[in-house]
Amino acid sequence: MADAIEREAMEYDVVIVGAGPAGLSAAIRLKQLDADLNVVVLEKGSEVGAHILSGAVLDPAGLDALIPDWKDKGAPLNVPVTSDAFYVLGEEGKVRVPNAVMPPLMNNHGNYVVSMGNVCRWMAEQAEELGVEIFPGMACSELVMDGERVKGVVAGEFGKNPDGTHGAGYEPGMELHGKYVMLAEGVRGSLSKQVIAHHKLDAGSDVQKYGIGMKEIWEIDPAKHQPGKVLHTMGWPLGKNAGGGSFIYHLDNNQIYVGFVVHLNYRNPHVFPYMEFQRFKHHPMVAELLEGGKRVAYGARAITEGGYQSLPKTAFPGGVLLGCSAGMVNVPRIKGNHNAMLSGKAAAEAAFEAIQSGREGDVLDAYDTEVREGAIGKDLKRVRNVKPLWSKYGLTASLVVGGADMWLRNLTGWSPLNVSHGKTDAAATEEAAKHKEIDYPKPDGKLSFDRLTNVAFSFTNHEESQPAHLTLKDASVPVDVNLPKYAGPSARYCPAGVYEFVGEGAETKFQINFQNCVHCKTCDIKDPSQNIIWTTPQGGDGPNYPNM
Repeated sequence: MADAIEREAMEYDVVIVGAGPAGLSAAIRLKQLDADLNVVVLEKGSEVGAHILSGAVLDPAGLDALIPDWKDKGAPLNVPVTSDAFYVLGEEGKVRVPNAVMPPLMNNHGNYVVSMGNVCRWMAEQAEELGVEIFPGMACSELVMDGERVKGVVAGEFGKNPDGTHGAGYEPGMELHGKYVMLAEGVRGSLSKQVIAHHKLDAGSDVQKYGIGMKEIWEIDPAKHQPGKVLHTMGWPLGKNAGGGSFIYHLDNNQIYVGFVVHLNYRNPHVFPYMEFQRFKHHPMVAELLEGGKRVAYGARAITEGGYQSLPKTAFPGGVLLGCSAGMVNVPRIKGNHNAMLSGKAAAEAAFEAIQSGREGDVLDAYDTEVREGAIGKDLKRVRNVKPLWSKYGLTASLVVGGADMWLRNLTGWSPLNVSHGKTDAAATEEAAKHKEIDYPKPDGKLSFDRLTNVAFSFTNHEESQPAHLTLKDASVPVDVNLPKYAGPSARYCPAGVYEFVGEGAETKFQINFQNCVHCKTCDIKDPSQNIIWTTPQGGDGPNYPNM
């Protein structure tokens, strides 16, 4: 919450935090409804798209609703899906699941292989043409409260010393006030997390669940490139250690996206998600595709996986949660961008109606109702049991029972199953003594790479003189609790090598290399002691994804 520092304030009709698909959709729709509304979008990345990482095969339903003539306006949806295959892998072989047995919602016909970073850059252009103000490099570090109402945010604070004191060039930032504030920060946003806790928005909801998604862009041999080819796998190398799977999407310019998702509810603290991804690329099917190619980019981010039953209340006094700030990913489809866009559109319409009626800062219940009962809720309800079945009973149950449940919901709109998630991902972590260590092959530097080498391909940069944006509630917990009890899992679950245990015995220290952070927020989610807090660094810092 905002401190007592004197700051200048700017007044807007609507303040939007985050220039992802949800935030930009809200901004565009607001200006479509009323060109005179003052709308601002604040983006912590150095430019729009710099922090956007997604698969992505885009369902254009959100764009169709928001900008029906997006093709004529030059939206970067240039690679339609041409083929769609799903495999269950063994260590050497594979078994294809026939498309005919897959529920219709899993069909990617009519979708597009895209860079969501580039889609967001294009959406920002559309928003600015309508008169939206977009400020990149403006991290929102605090909420501004007026009683129980979220009145605005603090953005653009720079120049703190490593210890948090004000440096010689300290800039306090500004307060940006709005009649409504829309939080579109993506997964586990720091302000969204505060609002959910303060207003108990998740009371009555199931626990939220997460995965860690890692992705590389490869340039491959043109002879192997098939634009629009979509491939998903499950099974090896994860086996019984964790749920998850892979995606390989062929886009244009002889490039492919190679991605791997690990569900964060794994029990064995020795699981090393990043190394599972690197091992995956040595499967014969993948290795043959990548041979002769080169990796050109890398990134990682958490994914919300709880689905319909884990949605918090999405409206609070003075604002709303959009997209992944609430958790709108359809897990079996590996898609959430269309729902993010639909949420932004719905929030804009609710805020417009309220402003037109002379209401300011109230709870936009109409938006929350639309999320649950409209297209987003219908999309998520159809798959609500797949993830909890997978988590509780494994891959086979998810494929067989979850598949049957999706078919039944597709045909009748109903199913007798309503499976709950159970524990949080942090609480799912068991003591190391109950599990065997996992021997991961050393990266070969051709198909697989060590973390620090790959992080260089995320083009991440943080000003080192600022305070670390990763903080500990109790500095003693990593060495005194997490290391002996859980074998120090932060050294493995982070896909960027941020956390290290340095030294031995009584000399062991916990080191945080915050400069490496790619803002995935896995640490905030998976730490078994819930001792790590992710906050925003100063604006513009973090990854600079070129084409993710």
